[in-house]
Amino acid sequence: MDRSFRDDVRVIALIGGGHTVSHFLQLTLPPLFPLLRDELGVSWVALGLISSVFYAVSGTAQPVAGFLVDHYGARRVLLVGMTLFGAAIAAAGLAPTYGALLPIAALAGLGNSVFHPADYSILNSTVSARRIARAYSLHQISGNLGWVLAPLLVGTVTHVAGWRVALVTAGGVALAATAVIALQTPGLGARMPPLPRAECGGLRADLRLLTAVPILMAFGYFVLLTASTSGIQTFAVPALGAIYHAPLVLATGALTVYLFGNASGVLTGGFLADRATRHDLVAAAGVLCAATLTMVLASGALPLGAVTAVMALTGFSMGVTAPSRDMLVRAATPRGSSGKVFGFVYSGLDVGSLIAPPVYGWFLDHGEPRGMFVTIAVVMLVMIGTVVQVRRRVVRTQPAPAGGD
Repeated sequence: MDRSFRDDVRVIALIGGGHTVSHFLQLTLPPLFPLLRDELGVSWVALGLISSVFYAVSGTAQPVAGFLVDHYGARRVLLVGMTLFGAAIAAAGLAPTYGALLPIAALAGLGNSVFHPADYSILNSTVSARRIARAYSLHQISGNLGWVLAPLLVGTVTHVAGWRVALVTAGGVALAATAVIALQTPGLGARMPPLPRAECGGLRADLRLLTAVPILMAFGYFVLLTASTSGIQTFAVPALGAIYHAPLVLATGALTVYLFGNASGVLTGGFLADRATRHDLVAAAGVLCAATLTMVLASGALPLGAVTAVMALTGFSMGVTAPSRDMLVRAATPRGSSGKVFGFVYSGLDVGSLIAPPVYGWFLDHGEPRGMFVTIAVVMLVMIGTVVQVRRRVVRTQPAPAGGD
């Protein structure tokens, strides 16, 4: 095993561990929404507002976090964000009322804002170029692992000790993971070249970079991505229960296999992206398959036993697209600007998650779970146009890639 490979594995494992924590914490509250709705006496829209506050703050702060990463270093920013996020989720378990959950969600969103700019800045500056797509793939899978673990831990602890203990436990686990990463990264940092500052050009040059057409199209892609997937992650369980009269165990299992399917798709997509020359076609094909399968779910015509399989295939189809989309963003990112570009583009995830949950909650409040799935499929179809435009504009301009940051 050559030293370069060992170093790459170490970096990917540590940064992936942080990404696991991020996604784990993101999905601690949504599985508890049915319990919170009954105990706190609020509507689905009100519960969706908790997610909206979280993603509004995260999306607003993420580009700022990207600038901080480029100028002050990724490790420091990453550890502060992880600590804040874990503490906020633990505090949610102590919240006395629904109103108290809203400022806590804002603090959690602030903590969540650091992960993508910090993680991608480190990966782009340290991982070998010949393995970068697979690094993106494993980074995404580590996040999906967090999504898988969250419902399992929260559901188990809730069953044994209640939802409040479950949230305090989840926050404590995240803080423990943060301490482990903090202890491991000084040695890593000694072997890594320092993250360079972006070439000086002032605020005007930074704004020109972030408003370039490929970057804006990539931002739009991420907005639409979470405007679709957040509906599945947040409300698929009650929606499947309403459409198919699926028991809670089956509906929760369908969401779990969707997440597993997504992870296996990301892994497959990493190998494809390291070999593909048309990343836009890989992404477009995966999105088209996912949109078709979502329409099948909306039809209500599936036998109950087939719902889980279709959910798994939907997750796989979306997962395949992830490494290719990151390669497109990397190709559009000038040297030294990974933090701000990935921070801005990935803030689109938060914007989509801010807009979508109340809309999907409205569908459920009005007894239209099929309409929720149809809307998700339409949003996926619109995504295809944005990813094609990103590649077309990148080919025209061919900026220096961020791989040498």
